[in-house]
Formats: sequence, C-alpha cells, structure tokens
Amino acid sequence: MGIPLSDAVRDLVDGKNYATLATINADGGPQTSAMWVGRDGDELLFSTVAGRLKDRNMRRDPRVSVTIMDRADPERYTEIRGRVTITSDGGRELDDTLSWKYDGKDAGEDAPGAVRVVVRVAADKVTGHVS
Repeated sequence: MGIPLSDAVRDLVDGKNYATLATINADGGPQTSAMWVGRDGDELLFSTVAGRLKDRNMRRDPRVSVTIMDRADPERYTEIRGRVTITSDGGRELDDTLSWKYDGKDAGEDAPGAVRVVVRVAADKVTGHVS
C-alpha cells in the first residue's frame, strides 16, 4: 500500500498527459518508456506486453519512477516513485480504456500470442511542481 496522491497529482494522472516510466536494466542502467497512464484510487495503472524490456526489468526489480508532465504547461509535473505489481488479468481491457482516454478509439490488436499485463504502481514518494 502506497501513500495517497494529492488532488493536483490526481488531476495530472487523470488528464491526457503522457507519462515517462523509468525502470532499472539488469546492468543497473536506466531504461525509459513513454506511456499512457491511468489511476485506480491512489495507484497508477498502465498496460504493457509481457516479455518486453520494461516488463522484464519490473519483474526483476519492482522499483520504478513515473514522471507526468501537463501537456498545456510542462513546468507543471509530478514524479511518482514506487513499486509495481504485475497481473495478467484485464491487460487488454485496460489498454483499450487508456486508448479511449488518449486517442478516442480502441487500442487495436497486439502481435499474435502477445499477453497484455496490468502494472500497478503504489507510490512511496511523490515530488514535482503541481498546484
């Protein structure tokens, strides 16, 4: 269980603002990915395909950082550091939900045999410049 998010941080997450996910590679170096992001209470949600580098990194080391910048004012941003949990239930549905949020349509199909997962981030620390 993480710490609660402020109303201003929730506003950034709930908007059509892209997020940057930072994970830790096996060699200790950083890896980043631009992501669609959603929220369930005080947890961040996103979907990825099992086996991708970010998925492998998070399974090996669940510590992540997620930065979200306001599209209208990039100086208004938040960084949420926390730990992830990964489940395979509802990955396709979450991807479609986020696609409707960002693009106004279904996400489309993944490659044959791909398994979508849901990643939840519980915040340990929240920083940034939001009001």
